[in-house]
Formats: sequence, structure tokens, C-alpha cells
Amino acid sequence: MLIGIISDTHGYLHPAVHNDFAGVDLILHAGDAGTVAVIDELATIAPVKGVYGNVDGMDVRQIWPEHERLELEGLQFWMTHIGGRPERYDSRVSAELREDPPDVFICGHSHILRIERDDKLGRMLFINPGAAGRQGLHRVKTCVRLHVESGVVQQAEVIHLDQEQQGL
Repeated sequence: MLIGIISDTHGYLHPAVHNDFAGVDLILHAGDAGTVAVIDELATIAPVKGVYGNVDGMDVRQIWPEHERLELEGLQFWMTHIGGRPERYDSRVSAELREDPPDVFICGHSHILRIERDDKLGRMLFINPGAAGRQGLHRVKTCVRLHVESGVVQQAEVIHLDQEQQGL
């Protein structure tokens, strides 16, 4: 299964996302979509699940929850917008992460691309796809393509929307 992971579009969907997410089975948006139009445009590429972010309005909040837990290919995923980072998870999620860590934890908000294993939480895979929109301090627009199969993450591929992609 191929999963496109994106966050912090803030009302703008980079045109390259159409090609970069072509062929994905599912798109996960980790919040701050900005507009329902972005969600609708992503849905022309593949089915979309998402969570609302701190700057999303009521239109997005009526469609998406604050947290989304789902099982994909035998892996437990948890997605929320404000999750923190492995050294310092946000207080709104830290207790639940310790008690019931997912296999893959996805968040956005910081606009900082980061993919790593958290050995303190059973080798949970932490993914922040960075920011794909125009607003924010980030210099490079990024998203991630994740390949999972039979309960195993096969590859996490970083996509630089204004440049060539890099495999990790």
C-alpha cells in the first residue's frame, strides 16, 4: 500500500502533488489544510483522511476530527496536528502515546520535516511530513510517500515539491 502524507497546506496545494501522489492508495493530511477546496482537490488523486489543525476553520473541523486512529496493512496509525517531537511530545498526546503507542505516529504543525524511530515507544515510527503550503518559515515544501506492506513499513520517501525527490 502506498500512502501519501502531507500537512500544513494552508489553502494551497502545490501542483506537483498531483504527480507525486499519483498511484497512492490513500492520502493522509496531518492538519492545517486551510480550505475544503484543498481537501476536495486531494480527493481527486486518492481517498483522503485527515485531521484539523490549529488554524483550520469550522468548515474543515466539521469534516475532520482532531485525532484519527486507523489500521492500515496491519499497522496502527495515529494522526493529529499538534504532536510535538520524540524528545518532547505535546502534553495533549504524551500520556496516550506512552500507554498505547501506535506503530506510526503522524503529526504536522511545526513545518519541520522529520522521520525517525522512537526507541522509547517500541520503535514507533514518527513522521512529520513538513509543510507543503506557502505560509510559514519553511524554505522547502515537502511531503512523504510511505510504502507499507503486511505490517511492515518498507520505505518512507521524502518528496521535495520544488526539487527532485529523495528516498530514505
